[in-house]
This record gives sequence, C-alpha cells and structure tokens, in this order.
Amino acid sequence: MSYALEICAASLASALAAQAGGAHRIELCQNLEQGGITPSYGLIRQVRAQVSLPVFVLIRPRPGGFVYDANELAIMRDDIVACRELGCAGVVLGALDAAGRVDQAACQKLIEAAGPLEITFHRAFDACPNQPQALEDVIALGCQRLLTSGGQPTAEAGQAQLAALVAQAAGRIRVMPGAGITAGNVRALATRTGAQEFHASAKRTVPPEPAAGLFAAARWETDAALVADLAAELTRATSPPGPLSLGRGGA
Repeated sequence: MSYALEICAASLASALAAQAGGAHRIELCQNLEQGGITPSYGLIRQVRAQVSLPVFVLIRPRPGGFVYDANELAIMRDDIVACRELGCAGVVLGALDAAGRVDQAACQKLIEAAGPLEITFHRAFDACPNQPQALEDVIALGCQRLLTSGGQPTAEAGQAQLAALVAQAAGRIRVMPGAGITAGNVRALATRTGAQEFHASAKRTVPPEPAAGLFAAARWETDAALVADLAAELTRATSPPGPLSLGRGGA
C-alpha cells in the first residue's frame, strides 16, 4: 500500500518548504490562523510558477461557518474559475445548509464551475451532525476526496469515526484524515483508520519581525524538516518489513 501526504501551505515560502520536504500535494490557502481562506490570485500564480507539485486551492471566502449567501457563492465561483485559468490541479470546497447538512445545490454549482479540476470536500463535513449521511451526499456530488478529522478537534481523537468513514466509503471516495497529524502519530493513524492520504500543515511559529512595531503578529510557516519527517514515516509504513533475524542461537 502506498500513502500520499498533502501539506496545507499558506504562503509561497510554505509551499516551497512542502516541496523540499517531500510532500505529494499542496493545499494552498491564506490566514491559516483562522482556519484558512482563499489565497490571493498573486499567491496562486507564484506557487504555480515555482512549485511543481499539484496545487489544490481552498475556496472559502471568509472564516467562520459554511452557510453561504448568493453573493458569497458568486465570489467562490469566480475564484474557482481563476484557479482553472491558472492551471491548478484541484479545488477544496464545501457548503452546508442551516441544519448542518451538505448543501448539495450550492456545492453542485461550485463543482460545475470547477469543470475538470479534482474536488476535495473540506472540513465543513466535521460540522455535519449526521456524518454517514453527509458522506453519501459528498459521494453523490462526485467529489474525489474528503478531508475530515472524524468530527473531532484532531484526527487522532476522531480515529474511530475515521475508520468507520473509510469502511463506509469502500473506495468510492478517498477519506483523508487531517488536523493534528504529525510524524509521531501518522503511522498509527494509517494502521487504525485504513486511510491512504493524510493532510498536515507541518508548521512552526515564526516570530514577528522587530520592525513591525504596533503591527507585530506571530505567524505560521511550513517547516521542510517536519514535512520530511512525515514523509519518512509514511515511507516506512509503505515498506514491507525486513527479513526476520533469528540471531546466533538459531530457532
């Protein structure tokens, strides 16, 4: 079994670090500190120019919940069209109704705008009270991938639900655990959930520059070494075990 590592990058520097560390794919966003929103046109264009990995762009016009009005959905559709024009590999989206169900009508319009791009349904799924039904709704939309923590703050806390979702999906969609995934837990999560793709930010805090003055704010950037550690753990999980050593005493 082979595994894939997606890194959530919120800057060009983070995208380059993800590539240097051995990631297989990038989810590009900005404002990661608020859960991520759609990155700027300029950031998408520069990442596409300087990074050879497949780039999936987060389509989220604001922080907060996932119930969108007509104006917000129009903005999201325009952002998706821009991603197509810039040659992105996919988009990451999701919309819910007021009851916390997948808003299939809204999502279908966004997916139509995406055309040939791959679709990941994002962690709006984790706000759905009925996850088995929500999974069927996401599959019905034709999404290729679902990013989820199993409805818990971290994938490790939600691993039982993640395993249930992988089993329910039965290969119809790739269930990709995300939230709190590190080199220290990714192999155990792979074993316990049966998932084959994993999403992490592999981030470190960057202190504010001294000249920022009143506008000083810490920020997060992806660390290539942390990405490399994650990739190495997934490679170890992929590799078959070596031959059993019996030692000098024989059987």
